[in-house]
Amino acid sequence: MCGIYGTTIKYSENQVKDKLKRTSFRGPDKMGHQSYSTENVNVILGHNRLSIIDLDPRSNQPFTYKGHIHIVFNGEVYNFKSIKEVLIKKGYQFNTTSDTEVLCAAYLEYGNDCVNHFNGMFAFVIYDENKQQFFGARDRLGKKPFYFYKNGKDFEFASQISSIQLYNNNLTTSEKAIAHYLTWGTIPDPMSIFNEVQKLLPGHYFTFNLTTGSYKTECFWDIDYHGKNKYQGTYEDAKSELNNILHDAVSTRLFADVPVGVFLSGGVDSSLVSAIATKTTSEKIKTFSVKFNEVGFDESLYAQQVADHLQTDHHVIECNYNEGMDLIDNFYQYYDEPFSDSSAIPSMLLAKYTRKQVTVALSGDGGDESFIGYHRYNWIRKGGQIYRLPFWFRNLSSKIVSLSPNYRHKVIAQALQFKTTNDAYIGAMNGVDLTWIKTDIDCIDVQELKYLYHTNKNLFERVSDFDIKTYLNWDINTKVDRATMAYSLEARAPLMDHRVVDFARSLPTSFKFDKGNQKRILKDVLYDYVPKKIFDRPKAGFTMPFARWFKEDLKEFVLSELDDQSLKSIPCIDVDEVKFRINQHMDGKWNRYPLIWKLLVLKQWLNTNGKNIPIK
Repeated sequence: MCGIYGTTIKYSENQVKDKLKRTSFRGPDKMGHQSYSTENVNVILGHNRLSIIDLDPRSNQPFTYKGHIHIVFNGEVYNFKSIKEVLIKKGYQFNTTSDTEVLCAAYLEYGNDCVNHFNGMFAFVIYDENKQQFFGARDRLGKKPFYFYKNGKDFEFASQISSIQLYNNNLTTSEKAIAHYLTWGTIPDPMSIFNEVQKLLPGHYFTFNLTTGSYKTECFWDIDYHGKNKYQGTYEDAKSELNNILHDAVSTRLFADVPVGVFLSGGVDSSLVSAIATKTTSEKIKTFSVKFNEVGFDESLYAQQVADHLQTDHHVIECNYNEGMDLIDNFYQYYDEPFSDSSAIPSMLLAKYTRKQVTVALSGDGGDESFIGYHRYNWIRKGGQIYRLPFWFRNLSSKIVSLSPNYRHKVIAQALQFKTTNDAYIGAMNGVDLTWIKTDIDCIDVQELKYLYHTNKNLFERVSDFDIKTYLNWDINTKVDRATMAYSLEARAPLMDHRVVDFARSLPTSFKFDKGNQKRILKDVLYDYVPKKIFDRPKAGFTMPFARWFKEDLKEFVLSELDDQSLKSIPCIDVDEVKFRINQHMDGKWNRYPLIWKLLVLKQWLNTNGKNIPIK
């Protein structure tokens, strides 16, 4: 896990060093860069290394193989040992024990198809001197970030956008990206906060010809959203097969030359990862959870019960108000695009203290999306029948229900206005009522809608596919990558192994969601390791007590940060509508904390970046 950088633009050596220093927290063990010059081309590759596998300096990057292959690589290829064995039989020789060298050899052997051999999380660029081209790729599910700037023959890329931003005077802030951020709470791929910078889509590779400036990209993996690959075995067969896949996914992610632990929230997903981890290693597993002092937010008791059963070396990290405020004040330094998932704050705190004891931590991310675990999926089951009623009837019902003073009833009234269940699901993800956003930009029309608006699968499978391609990628991956890398901690997610995702996509819906029993098969695998009674409780989220803080402890902060003058400086919002909603929150009439947090984050970003970068 590291930070990568590269450019064909003629920056000075000190400027390149500054760009690398900007994200040095991603890899504090070694900062290095190298220039490669030919008659017509000048290439600079840079790298901030977090040493995980083969700690020897011989594996430092930029790394050169066979004299003409130069690479900067962020992430891990978990199956590199098996790939290496095949390549050795083909005559390749290796001087390190790292996956970086194997990746280079695989590129020489398989060309662009090498990415199909990799099981891992990765973003890398290879400079092939013989072909005078960049070849780069981003892993299937977008665990690792990849930003790039392209202007003719000028090409610049990095793990975080702030490295590209520094000393690049050709950037403009994207009003379109801001409008999408206000809608989704994050900036959807392939957009970035700057018009001139893009993200490489997950499951894609690219080539950039350094001589001509030609850029091409190809998709090498996607979800089977056509529903052609259907599992034919029994439920017990599927449970056994899933257990085997998970064992391999966890065991390969436990491999490192540094200490490894597990994030344990006490929920199904992290408990399953912890349980399998204890079975696949003889060492005592270290587990970590967060404790909140606020009533209704402390789930650490459940994590402790699981840890006691598994006999892990468990550590509880206490989240307090002052430390939370400190992270809020410095949020923009690590999330260097607007990003409004408030669980990023406890995620950063968890990473900060976990890093004191381990360098790698396994997480349970990905289970809810693949195995239909979120509350909103159950809402679809309960509320789906409503959208079969005539729209005129729902419209009339909406007007009656909206008369209630209860804000939850008003939300239901607004939800009744959607014409289809698909539309209602999109509305649920975006907060139902977006009338406070003032723009002509159609922010709902993202390319990922193709995973939802089709008839190849039932609604549960379609929303699950859609969430994998949107919420998991845009939100969860961004949150975890920035939160952990802020403290030089590598996070690995066994449930996001593409074999787990592909297998889950092939299963009948009833194997995952049966009569209200969400994540059915995942739970049944878990119950072979941990007693079911520990999990007989409602599903909990990973949230901060912002709703109370914003109308009590942080009320003055919110009102001063989002006063009339400040709101007028924020693009794409109806100031009067926003003020009305903020007042609703302060009066206790409606929980508007997601809107308030979204605006606070955006204002912080604009305060830091908006003075010298025009909005277009």
